[in-house]
Amino acid sequence: MHVDLLKILERVSLGELTVADASLALGNSPSSAGRTSLPSAVRDDLDFDLDRARRCGFPEVVYAPGKSDETLVAAFDQLTDAGQNCLATRCTSSQAAALKDRFPDVIHNDFGRTVRLNQCDDAQGMVAVVTAGTSDRPVAEEAIETLKWMNVRTSLHMDVGVAGPQRFLRIKDQLHEADVVIVVAGMEGALPSVVGGWMDCPVIGVPTSVGYGAAFSGVAALLGMLNSCASNVTVVNIDAGFKAGYVAGMIARKTAE
Repeated sequence: MHVDLLKILERVSLGELTVADASLALGNSPSSAGRTSLPSAVRDDLDFDLDRARRCGFPEVVYAPGKSDETLVAAFDQLTDAGQNCLATRCTSSQAAALKDRFPDVIHNDFGRTVRLNQCDDAQGMVAVVTAGTSDRPVAEEAIETLKWMNVRTSLHMDVGVAGPQRFLRIKDQLHEADVVIVVAGMEGALPSVVGGWMDCPVIGVPTSVGYGAAFSGVAALLGMLNSCASNVTVVNIDAGFKAGYVAGMIARKTAE
């Protein structure tokens, strides 16, 4: 066995080198690793990017809509073989059941429509998630599960919308330990501006498709948040709990370093 290979294997066993990094060092492409062993039904459907954790800090996430149960299982197989955390978003009950059958330890969040499997737990940073109403909970849960997949500590504060401003005042002091606050709101989308006026950290607004006719399935909330006069407020797309959680998690972990 070549001496360089022995050194690489030793570093992997000591935890100094990830499997993906070792694959790169040996001249292999992590994105195509294991493709020849995939079932023929999914071989052309899946070219997983196992190098993303090295390049970007976190593994690739599986967007479930349009994918077969077999493809989702194959994606989780590749991630677990590489020692990486797994997250699938927008899962149906059938897809979640298929992943549960193959990986009994996965966590299925029915509200957030996510399936998660953490292989490492080095919790860093803190992100608070605030919802305007209980109808916004599915989007908030998607953000929460994304943060847990990233090993970021979280807190969830439900139903503190501007129709009852005293509710936010009761919980505002609890938010000051957070590195980032995610605010999930539909209707007119006013809550991120209110929260932003009390916080000394970034506030990420998530407009939801909750609301009556003139809310235009979240467009009114999106425009309201984009026009916020609170300088620390930024905005992601409608119902994009995953995107808010991912960005917040990156900020929180960098802050904790």
